[in-house]
Amino acid sequence: MIRKAFVMKLYEGNEDEYQRRHNPIWPELEAVIKAHGVHNYSIFRRGLELFAYAEIEDEARWASLADEPVVRRWWEHMAPLMESNPDASPMAVDIVEVFHLD
Repeated sequence: MIRKAFVMKLYEGNEDEYQRRHNPIWPELEAVIKAHGVHNYSIFRRGLELFAYAEIEDEARWASLADEPVVRRWWEHMAPLMESNPDASPMAVDIVEVFHLD
């Protein structure tokens, strides 16, 4: 299993709405995420900064989530709340793992 972590950022004033839209996420989105080999996916918030952690089976399957229509619809749904790229995907900066203990 590959551990993946990244940070994203909300626009001020959208903290509550961001959380509301995740409780719960769309069932079809959850199914697609799981079908792409993603496990143990969490997002934490500190102020406007979001820290995401996921365990993935394969980098290529993770990357291919971007090709899924439900993922693109989710991005469009969330883009007004957070820093996003021109294609509406969230601006995400990978975090390098420097230590792990099982």
